[in-house]
Amino acid sequence: MTQSPISNATTPTRSALFEASESETLQQVTLTVNGDSHTITVPARRLLSDALRHDIGLTGTHVGCEHGVCGACTVLADGLPIRSCLIFAASAEGMDLTTVEGCGNGPDDLGPVQQAFVECHGLQCGFCTPGFVTTVTAFLDENPDPTEEEAREAISGNLCRCTGYQNIVKSVCRAAEIKRERAPQRSSEVQA
Repeated sequence: MTQSPISNATTPTRSALFEASESETLQQVTLTVNGDSHTITVPARRLLSDALRHDIGLTGTHVGCEHGVCGACTVLADGLPIRSCLIFAASAEGMDLTTVEGCGNGPDDLGPVQQAFVECHGLQCGFCTPGFVTTVTAFLDENPDPTEEEAREAISGNLCRCTGYQNIVKSVCRAAEIKRERAPQRSSEVQA
């Protein structure tokens, strides 16, 4: 506990917020994240975003507004974007979850959306980027050849305070190009 500078009341430290109180019910949850199974014991009310970051150690998912508005916490559940700050970890059991870490194969083998964001300077501070990457990944699975207007509509649920969105829209269109360029390469690798 720390002393609040505003009053004499004490406020819990961030780490204390993630420890279960003695009266809180704990439950074992198995989450499939980026193809790996993780069994964790968490308070019943643990949010998926917090479970990913604090219990599994995947810190790419960011928590911004904690109200589902900004999109920074977006992950894919069975291929569809969801706000991980709005769902309990236990509710995600049985879903195939993908975080920004699962949208590529590491720093030497970026996924097409990650590569496009680098090439097109689609990020500045980077805080919102994981939510954009997962959102765009799902969008391009549905619409592999978007117009700029369709790209703008697809990212409309994610907020960025730095870029002005122009380079993010360019990144979406470039990611579609990269996916098309890689498609023949990936299919020949599968056949070999």
